[in-house]
Amino acid sequence: MGFLHAAFERLKQFLECSRNIEVDNVCRDRLEKIIILFTKVLLDFLDQHPFSFTSLIQRSLEFAVSYVFTEAGEGVVFERFIVQCMNLIKMIVKNYAYKPSKNVEDSSPETLEAHKIKASFFTYPTLTEICKRLVTHYFLLTEEELTMWEEDPEGFTVEETGGDSWKYSLRPCTEVLFIDIFHEYNQTLTPVLLDMVHSLQGPTNVDDTQTLLIKDAVYNAVGLAAYELFDSVDFDQWFKTQLLAELQVTHNRYKPIRRRVIWLIGQWISVKFKSDLRPMLYEAICNLLQDQDLVVRIETATTLKLTVDDFEFRTDQFLPYLESMFTLLFQLLQEVRECDTKMHVLHVLSCMIERVNMQIRPYVGCLVQYLPLLWKQSEEHNMLRCAILTTLIHLVQGLGADSKNLYPFLLPVIQLSTDVSQPPHVYLLEDGLELWLVTLENSPCLTPELLRIFQNMSALLELSSENLRTCFKIINGYIFLSPSEFLQVNAVELCKSFCEILKDITTEGQVQVLKVVENVLKVNPVLGPDMFQPLLPSVFRGIISGERYPVVMSSYLGIIGRVLLQNKSFFSLLLNQMACEFGQEPDMLLGHVIEMWVDRMDNITQPERRKLSALALLSLLPSDNSIIQDKFCGIINVSVEGLHDVMTEDTETKTFKDCMLMSVSEEPKVTEEEEPPTEQDKRKKMLALKDPVHSVSLQQFVYEKLKAQQELLGEPGFQALMETVDTEIVTQLQDFLQGF
Repeated sequence: MGFLHAAFERLKQFLECSRNIEVDNVCRDRLEKIIILFTKVLLDFLDQHPFSFTSLIQRSLEFAVSYVFTEAGEGVVFERFIVQCMNLIKMIVKNYAYKPSKNVEDSSPETLEAHKIKASFFTYPTLTEICKRLVTHYFLLTEEELTMWEEDPEGFTVEETGGDSWKYSLRPCTEVLFIDIFHEYNQTLTPVLLDMVHSLQGPTNVDDTQTLLIKDAVYNAVGLAAYELFDSVDFDQWFKTQLLAELQVTHNRYKPIRRRVIWLIGQWISVKFKSDLRPMLYEAICNLLQDQDLVVRIETATTLKLTVDDFEFRTDQFLPYLESMFTLLFQLLQEVRECDTKMHVLHVLSCMIERVNMQIRPYVGCLVQYLPLLWKQSEEHNMLRCAILTTLIHLVQGLGADSKNLYPFLLPVIQLSTDVSQPPHVYLLEDGLELWLVTLENSPCLTPELLRIFQNMSALLELSSENLRTCFKIINGYIFLSPSEFLQVNAVELCKSFCEILKDITTEGQVQVLKVVENVLKVNPVLGPDMFQPLLPSVFRGIISGERYPVVMSSYLGIIGRVLLQNKSFFSLLLNQMACEFGQEPDMLLGHVIEMWVDRMDNITQPERRKLSALALLSLLPSDNSIIQDKFCGIINVSVEGLHDVMTEDTETKTFKDCMLMSVSEEPKVTEEEEPPTEQDKRKKMLALKDPVHSVSLQQFVYEKLKAQQELLGEPGFQALMETVDTEIVTQLQDFLQGF
């Protein structure tokens, strides 16, 4: 600790020495490195041992504040040292160890001591001086920045939004310190900042460069402190009476204010901005996207994205400006040269397309024509290609079935992005898979080229990466799109891949594989079981052994339920095969399956699968098989549970109706907030109309099966069977079957 106390004196000596050494001198460079090393030791010690640092808080704050916020630092401080000092102040201000609990009695003595030191240091005059110096000195645009604005506008915007050197540079450090201090002492500093704002009311003379720069800095502070100023600033009024007018000052020297005001609005849009002011803002954005200055246009695009992303965004307000905005953004995309800027503008376009969805269709022609060229130009820039993929994802969703017209460009892009033998897949795979999926979901039909891309899937499944879930969704997409054509070509290879995957995969992965198998059985109950026959014995074994994971057991029962209900002959073959394997009679094995099914019904949480279980078990009736009759009670229990799940009572007629039944005429209404159904949604609905779960009334099915059982056994035999069922269950069953 003695060393650290002495460090401040040594730092002062080093800083004073540096005053007399020229900037480019080797000694000065070495001296600065030593100074930074000392400050780094202080920062590391504060970070690792905050309570041991308590005795140094006062000294550290005095030292840092005097050099950074008073004349003491003039001529001696350098940028890296200022950054270190600001980090020291910030770490003390924000340090959780120095903040008492809401209930002071719960705080440790060390915390209270540290807090007391902080409170005694950060007086009103000190805080005011720090705030004013941060804003009117450190926030000012420098000559170097203004020159960069003129000579390299795209480079300037990249620096402002976080270039490679961002975290080590002075500007972001000062802004973070301002945010932290303002948050901690907002009651003290809010009046100080508002006084600065009031002193700059009205338009500023374009010839008064210094005042323009100060206004830019003050507006920056108001944007950074937006959440803290929520109750103190009537932003809507300010926007209408002053800010909007400042956006309309077109003089070239006023461009820092135009750029800063549109940025400021972007900071406040999600904090406090009335919805009915949006059209005025959109009008201003359209004008600024035509501004003579490129930096202003890029900043405007950023605010447009924040506006479109905002929770209170309304499509109806935005549509009148959509064509203009899209055209102007597209022009900006073509004009900018840097990859980072192109990515940024593409991201804005993507967000806009995503929000307006199908409404974008009339305006995307130019972008659709330009993207292949941009893709070609960006061969060495994988991050730009990622941005193009994201844009394509939203374009496909907006175009729906019309996205088929993009296939000559779209499908080779998907092919390259998802080919693990190609080096770019490292960057492009995740977005490429997402694009592949939305392309399938919106495809009106399966083309040979779209089918050919599936050759990439085998290697993707072997990766077993975090993208596996998307891969399974893609497989399901093909199954829904064109099951016969797709499975005819890929079923054997897919089944092999699944058998390998199931040997070494998580529970989640197992469920995804089983979901694909279940979908195959849905789309093709006749040939599906044959196609995936090698997988079904393991499903059967899982049921017999009482699979311990409920979600996996539910999937097993869903698969066997479909086979039993929709392909009896195959079920018999499978049962005989498994009976040989287990060395049991087929009837005995079937009894074990039914017993396990009834026992594990609670594992099945999806109403569709619960109804499927009831239908499947009921399909074993009528039967004179003693094993099935022995399990009759369980079958009825499952059936009544299923009836409870799916039957809803009509309040007017007092009759029950199966809520899972679907009809062709049922068209769900789509609200403005909801996305319209994709081509895949339509295909799934058509499939559901043929699915027994959605086409067969469970109530009717129960009645018909019980009636058939009664006719087979005769009244005495049937009554004897019904007596094996709990009387309460029988009563509930009779209630459901009233009217039959």
